Amino acid sequence: MSEIKVLTKEISELIAAGEVIDRPSSVAKELLENAVDAGATNITIEIKNGGRTYLRVTDNGKGISAQDLPTAFLRHATSKISSKNDLESILTLGFRGEALASVCAVSKVSVLTKRPDDEFGTHYEIQGGEQKLMEQSGCPDGTTFTVKDLFYNVPARLKFMRKDSTEGNYVAEIVTKLTLSHPEISFKFIRDNKVEFISPGDSKVYSAIYSVYGREFASSLIPVDYNWKGIHISGYTVRPLKSKTNRKFQNFFVNHRYIKSVACSCALEDAYRNQIMVGKFPACVLYLQIPPDTVDVNVHPTKIQVRFSNEGLMHEAVFYAIKDSLLKNDKPNEIVFESKRHFTDKQLYSVRSDPGVQMRFADPVQTEPVPRSNVNYEDPPVDNVPKEHTVQENTSCASSEYNTSGESTAPLTHNSYKADEPFEKQQKITVEQINKLVSEIPLPQEDDPGSFRFIGSGDLQKKAPVIPVVPAETAEKPKPVVIGELFRTFVVAQCGDDMLLMDKHAAHERYIFEKIKNDKNQLDPQMLLEPVMVVLAYDEYDALSQNVEKARQLGFEIEPDVAPTVAVKGVPVILGDENPTEAVSELARNLIAHKMDPQIELFDDLYHSLACKAAIKAHDKSSIIELQALIENVYENDDIRYCPHGRPVFIKLSKRDIEKQFRRIV
Repeated sequence: MSEIKVLTKEISELIAAGEVIDRPSSVAKELLENAVDAGATNITIEIKNGGRTYLRVTDNGKGISAQDLPTAFLRHATSKISSKNDLESILTLGFRGEALASVCAVSKVSVLTKRPDDEFGTHYEIQGGEQKLMEQSGCPDGTTFTVKDLFYNVPARLKFMRKDSTEGNYVAEIVTKLTLSHPEISFKFIRDNKVEFISPGDSKVYSAIYSVYGREFASSLIPVDYNWKGIHISGYTVRPLKSKTNRKFQNFFVNHRYIKSVACSCALEDAYRNQIMVGKFPACVLYLQIPPDTVDVNVHPTKIQVRFSNEGLMHEAVFYAIKDSLLKNDKPNEIVFESKRHFTDKQLYSVRSDPGVQMRFADPVQTEPVPRSNVNYEDPPVDNVPKEHTVQENTSCASSEYNTSGESTAPLTHNSYKADEPFEKQQKITVEQINKLVSEIPLPQEDDPGSFRFIGSGDLQKKAPVIPVVPAETAEKPKPVVIGELFRTFVVAQCGDDMLLMDKHAAHERYIFEKIKNDKNQLDPQMLLEPVMVVLAYDEYDALSQNVEKARQLGFEIEPDVAPTVAVKGVPVILGDENPTEAVSELARNLIAHKMDPQIELFDDLYHSLACKAAIKAHDKSSIIELQALIENVYENDDIRYCPHGRPVFIKLSKRDIEKQFRRIV
């Protein structure tokens, strides 16, 4: 008996359909491309349950005649090519004649169509490749395809379908690509009876980009218009400072067909080399007009991959087009550094540094503050210090000379302070002066429970009896003292006989990273006055939509909006006033990476990202007090020797090594 058999028509059609149709978005792509090829100017697509149970595409194109309608559903039936020579100059999106045959083989299809010159339209139904109904019908000009119960006769394929929201996002992504490729067409997308998307169809590329990706993305673009050896490249590319965290915003269209091309993507990234940060990727919407005979679009069933006759030429064209655009349009932006405080008042005012010293290499005077157990400083925040301190030199510390026993005492004095003068010009109170002042304060009587404490205004108030004495210099481990800063990036400090160089960004980043890991209160949400709308890739949107509670545990209050946009209503306290766009995208990618088990403790990469964004940046303007607070918080912490990315925090140079360099010793 022969073992080789010819497959039945039903089985062969199901196999062929599997090459073209694998999910609802595949159906949407084929029907939408047919609508575009039909010359439509308005196209509406509506889906329910992700397109699995219901998908409808309506257009105002030229329609299909009654006699051609049954033929259109036969395999390899098409009106777009008639000879082999036509394959060398394909300008339509569809041409293989497999779309409708594949769709009807795995679903229940209903068609209403009418040509402008016909008096009546036609109603046609086909299920599983078998015709069920054909009759005259009243309908507007154009064509409406309704596809129901996708894969009803292929239950094995249903097992590979994802959630309805995910499948719907795939359909939405197809609509956005076609909107960008054909800005002259107005597209409307309806999901589960809700209008999610409408493009103006005014033939303006910028309008299409704005409607797809939103205002923030559109405003970050610069125009591209370039000719190179018969290739015309137009569209928009992103400014280097606005680059993205992935390649999902790279859009290439060859003769108005969306494609994925390694050559084009590499050329784009080569053009941005040394202009964007490592780990960032450029975004673009580029249209390549090339001779049809130099590109083969018949290399993949879905026609999303193409082959160029000269890959090197395409690389050159894209590379030079982007370079030309960046040189002409990417003007330097004026950058204004904001004065941000990264430490609390308590941390800033407890530092041991001498803020008046900018650079020195001799032994610093080791000053020790009054122990906090004995003296309570309540200085006001720096931003609220009045123009001139109320306590002047050689004036009484209180409104009257006073001690707890009611006796008159010598006035307590300290140096005057003016907030509008730099620290370099301020007078400083020394250890000897403090000891002298303390020695003049009478001790409280045994029957008087009161005592003194220092406060910012100079008033003296009663509290538990203490003796505020500044201890003499002890043999304690030396503390680092900031003496300057190099290039607004590296902090110069002295610690005993060692000179320290500290990368302030790396140090602060690791400091925040440890705080986040050890204190989850740092991830408490800080609500925003107005929600920030963030446009994501569709898979990122889907991941966040399914893990809103996980995001809340990380300090993000996020509400899914119209896909692929989310409304960010709150961010972790540690982020401060940083723009949450990149942090939210980073969160989404972590959720995707851990989608099988999205546990909070697995998100070290996200902690790195949050710490990096919240930390002091290189070239930020930082005060000496702030730098002193930073170095005191990180120097004695053995966990802070490298930043989360592996860069060193400190470099140490001994006094002996410095003296050897200057030949003071040999």
